[in-house]
Amino acid sequence: MAIDIKTLQQWIGKTELRSDQITAAPIMALAATLDREDAALRTGDPLPPLWHWLYFLPITRQSELAEDGHARRGEFLPPVPLLRRMWAGSRLQFYRPLTVGSSVARTSAISAVTCKEGRTGSLVFVTVQHKISDAQGISIDEEQDLVYREMLKPGDSAVPSKAAPERPHWQRDVRPDPVFLFRYSALTFNGHRIHYDRRYATELEGYPGIVVHGPLLATLLLDLLCRNMPHADVSRFSFRAVRPLFDTAPFSVCGRIAEDEKHVELWAQSAERWLAMEATATLR
Repeated sequence: MAIDIKTLQQWIGKTELRSDQITAAPIMALAATLDREDAALRTGDPLPPLWHWLYFLPITRQSELAEDGHARRGEFLPPVPLLRRMWAGSRLQFYRPLTVGSSVARTSAISAVTCKEGRTGSLVFVTVQHKISDAQGISIDEEQDLVYREMLKPGDSAVPSKAAPERPHWQRDVRPDPVFLFRYSALTFNGHRIHYDRRYATELEGYPGIVVHGPLLATLLLDLLCRNMPHADVSRFSFRAVRPLFDTAPFSVCGRIAEDEKHVELWAQSAERWLAMEATATLR
């Protein structure tokens, strides 16, 4: 498909501002979804890393949604004509935790729009920068990569397989049943139909099952670190999606501490031990 990249690049520099409050109910709901046994929250308690994704939700009117369940493109995000959309990865810096009860703001900007040709056709990458602040100033810097792809065509090959690392220090097995995935979609007000609508995911977008959310995988990876190193102070975190996971089989989240004891290698792997997501956390 021909992509008018110059038109799409006119969105570079476009900004958006949202405000919210770190309320306790979404935190408690995500803790229950992840099977955590957290104590009751009080005002001033720190928000776990990545759980800011529970806030600044995309409150789009039903009449303004596209077929895939996302907001129609062309407002903040550029009108990329490719129909398949995925969160490809992020790079985050945590200066200090947000806290329960605080008022927060997020300033977002489109920083890059690029196009390249992949195995199955055109790919468009959109990079979004977020700065999240509270009364004390910036708390989190985040850079997100979104990728847009063409629909699968007959004869397109599967995603190349890469073996996951061996000998993890920690491993947790996860069964991504539809209820688990639906609860995360509900918590993040994510209408993307590939995460809960089996007919849409399999018949229209060509996946073998319901797709596990990329940010849910990233959250599970940092949750694994926090379960095993409860006093760890994460200063940086980056992740990259390698291949999708589905509700058709269990998967594992794994981690191991580097020799310098300042970095933690984290990854998600399929039941066949194919690498699905790779990540690195840096500790203070």
